[in-house]
Amino acid sequence: MIKLILSTLFSFMLISIPATANQGLAFIHGTGNQTDAYNDYWTGSFVNEVRQGVNNPSKYTVINCEFEEYMWTSRAAGCLADQLTTFINNQNITELVLLTHSNGGNVVRWILSNPTWDSRYPNIINKVSKVIALAPSSLGTPLADAVVQGNVFETTLGWLVGYDSDAVKMQQVSWMSSYNQNWLYGTSGRPALPVTFKSVIGSDVDSSPFDSDSYCAGYQNQLALEITQNWLDSCSDGFLECSSQRGAGTEWFTDKSRTNGSEPLSHQQSRRDCFNLDTIIKNDI
Repeated sequence: MIKLILSTLFSFMLISIPATANQGLAFIHGTGNQTDAYNDYWTGSFVNEVRQGVNNPSKYTVINCEFEEYMWTSRAAGCLADQLTTFINNQNITELVLLTHSNGGNVVRWILSNPTWDSRYPNIINKVSKVIALAPSSLGTPLADAVVQGNVFETTLGWLVGYDSDAVKMQQVSWMSSYNQNWLYGTSGRPALPVTFKSVIGSDVDSSPFDSDSYCAGYQNQLALEITQNWLDSCSDGFLECSSQRGAGTEWFTDKSRTNGSEPLSHQQSRRDCFNLDTIIKNDI
């Protein structure tokens, strides 16, 4: 009788204890044609801290795609789907966290919103547990309009968004409005995304030469973003207005509410290890 009870209890314990997910993490860059995003876009110090949040920190991938293209193209969403599928299959990933920056959030939303577009999409969607979107350009930016129109912003913003590429055209405010209304989920009045899509909002740019915080991610970048911020709402990261960053999914937090010293995150700083951002993300994963 005792053996029977113990056997029953042991069997119940085996059923009750859930299997540990084989968790993976993907770093997905923003606008640009990346071939070494680990070093050139994120930097190793950021990647190597954030990936410590994964059960097995070796289960990560850094995406390198041509996000100068429209989000739905083979070299943008197609490339992302290919690299994510390879990662999932090679590492037997059962739970995938996507960390995006800027326009990378739009490419991910395309996949999440259009599962029948590509045969690889459903498996990716089924594996994704959440998307952490750093400064996503969900509603576009007036600066993309300015670049396309070829005015003074063209020389100022070339380093940041590229010149008159399809991805820049796509991020014009009216164009993103059309995509959001017809093709993408997660914005106001549209169906919800199938997974959590939570955004970190960059709200300001500091560029004082006397403030050491202005040198995180490069002082020259801060100066350029300070200039472009003059043509945006007062709440912006120098490239995107806060309203655009909050446009899809839910807001996780606005920079100053969580960062060390209540420092703001410029568009450049929101993809680097500035003001404890990397540790905040690690702990959430």
